Amino acid sequence: MVLCAVAGYLVVQYITGGTGDPGCKVVSGRDDGVAYEFTPEQAVNAAAITAVGTGRGLPERAVAIALATALQESGLRNITHGDRDSLGLFQQRPSQGWGTEKQIMDPTYAAGAFYEHLVKIDGYTKLPLTVAAQRVQRSGYPEAYAKHEPDATVLAAALTGTSAATLTCEGRPAATLAAGPEGVREALVRDFGGDALDTTAKEVGAAAATPAPEATVSGRTVTVPVSGGKGSKDGKGRSTRERGWQLAHWAVANASALHLQSVTYAGRQWTAGNTQSEWRTTSSEGAGGAEGAAGSVRILTAQ
Repeated sequence: MVLCAVAGYLVVQYITGGTGDPGCKVVSGRDDGVAYEFTPEQAVNAAAITAVGTGRGLPERAVAIALATALQESGLRNITHGDRDSLGLFQQRPSQGWGTEKQIMDPTYAAGAFYEHLVKIDGYTKLPLTVAAQRVQRSGYPEAYAKHEPDATVLAAALTGTSAATLTCEGRPAATLAAGPEGVREALVRDFGGDALDTTAKEVGAAAATPAPEATVSGRTVTVPVSGGKGSKDGKGRSTRERGWQLAHWAVANASALHLQSVTYAGRQWTAGNTQSEWRTTSSEGAGGAEGAAGSVRILTAQ
């Protein structure tokens, strides 16, 4: 009976992607009451999947499809098992040409492989989410992805930066050594490549991109520049505001793993220990006035 109870618990945890108390929460930016609670482990993986998608210049819809797929296939956990030789976030199979076991277990590689297949589907952004996901995955349960669409949609909006100040995590430190500022820089490069540290802004109608300063470290603070002013776009056509909130939400999603104390952007600040999806105003300018202004994401580490 005890074994059955344990097995039942593990099945539930597998299906829901749970690993205990959620610790993270994202709410809809449309004030419609939609919210999703998830774990720091899931947050790290969701942020990585999103960074790969935006790094390829893909739309928010592509990210939502990828997140819903990973929610169904693995509960957004980078698992080392599955049906037959399925592995990782998307349960990709080495025997089916998705890559080596080592490659598939790398979230950045796995997400990239998913997107490579997704973009080959004509009109994928206009297809029902479950149809687009199924054409990539060829699952035995083709309708299974649909139930994850609401959660994936609010996650994608937050992690791409189109929805501001909507994601927060409690920030409980993981049972590892603190990463420190250099660990934050390494994690940025891991998920975004050089894009996070070598930013460029392009004014609307401008002929050439303008280089911006690299991310800098001062004491326990990592400052990541968000280039340009109101109306500016990065090299992939994303606004300064979207880029800034993507980086800010990425940092919060990685707060436990990287032992972060606070994240500040656009006159708002998240502080470890807050799970109410509230980014508090930190300047007299207020959140609204700072949204479109040039600035930086400031990440303060615990040590």
